Amino acid sequence: MSKELAEQLNEELKNKSTQEIVGYFLEHYKYSSALSSSLAAEDQVLTDIILKKYKDAKIFTLDTGRLHPETYDVMDATNLKYNIKMDVYFPNETDVQELYKTQGVNGQYESIEKRKTCCGIRKVEPLKRALKDLDIWFTGVRAAQSVTRTDMKLVEYDEAFGLIKVNAIIHWSEEDVWNYIKENKVPYNKLHDKGFPSIGCAPCTRAVKEGEDIRAGRWWWENPEHKECGLHKK
Repeated sequence: MSKELAEQLNEELKNKSTQEIVGYFLEHYKYSSALSSSLAAEDQVLTDIILKKYKDAKIFTLDTGRLHPETYDVMDATNLKYNIKMDVYFPNETDVQELYKTQGVNGQYESIEKRKTCCGIRKVEPLKRALKDLDIWFTGVRAAQSVTRTDMKLVEYDEAFGLIKVNAIIHWSEEDVWNYIKENKVPYNKLHDKGFPSIGCAPCTRAVKEGEDIRAGRWWWENPEHKECGLHKK
């Protein structure tokens, strides 16, 4: 895997449909690809598309230990609908204990540094374990989600994790996502019906107000340019 290969694939696949893009990578990297799912709407769309192409595809999620109950509900509904058992990765127990000792239960509100430390322990480190030995990482990132994502490409080389990241619905609109969910009867997180367009950990996610940006409910106490947890670095 290399930056050059990612650039080549990005050019070759830029005019293909999402189904064709997913199909290409599952054909060539069937056993070394996976979708990391937050169980939000975009990832649920990709779960449906991927499993329709290859029923034994690897789908995994990160259980940070601070998820909303509704997130567990959609995990269960997804497992039942597709007859799978989604892989679940947890943070390291010792790291979480040390986190609580050093910055308390809700230290993430005190500074960006402390919040990123929490994200690093609960999300980034487990993701590294999940992506180990993989070549292709499917994500549900969309360019319209955030100012931090507008420059992301369809296919990128992720230097932090050393593999190719495929943002298969990068150019989809929110309307595209919900049309797909309704047409294909895809399970979705019921928090989306309660004003949560973007869903993460319970202490760091709130509903958005009318007219607010769709990522306004994530780490709402921080400026927009800081609103990433470290999973999707440039």
